[in-house]
Amino acid sequence: MDSLLRIYCKGLEFVIAACLAVMVVLVFGNVVLRYVFNSGITTSEELSRWCFVWLTFLGGVIALREHRHLGSEVLVSRLGPKGRWTFLIASQLVMLVICWLLFRGALEQTKINWDASAPASGLSMGIFYASGLVFSVSAAAILLGDLAEIARRGPHAAGDLGELK
Repeated sequence: MDSLLRIYCKGLEFVIAACLAVMVVLVFGNVVLRYVFNSGITTSEELSRWCFVWLTFLGGVIALREHRHLGSEVLVSRLGPKGRWTFLIASQLVMLVICWLLFRGALEQTKINWDASAPASGLSMGIFYASGLVFSVSAAAILLGDLAEIARRGPHAAGDLGELK
């Protein structure tokens, strides 16, 4: 499963780079059109905003996979190996609950807005809200894999649990 997640995240990195390139072209092109030709492309702002939202959510998946999210060890560093292990499992479970809540909310928003059209491009607004679905499912898969690894290693490896990569 680890190699599958690695391949998936490499694909996400490609999509993120494509979103960034599209954003640069759309925004820069629109600025040039505005200042040089006194016109613009109305869909460019909307599409660049959508790219930014997708880029943010997909980047969050990669950050979670690489354990680059913020953390604080003020309390955990004072605990013994079993306490660290327990807190790590509890934090993974809390994050899984949050993924479930995000999934439910994003699914409802996607369903509600699937037939609604974006004002400038006419695309389905469900595509915009589907970014939360992709993030929550991807994050849950990563968290479940990490949780299995934490449980497999056990409390005796609590010093190494922060290095799950």
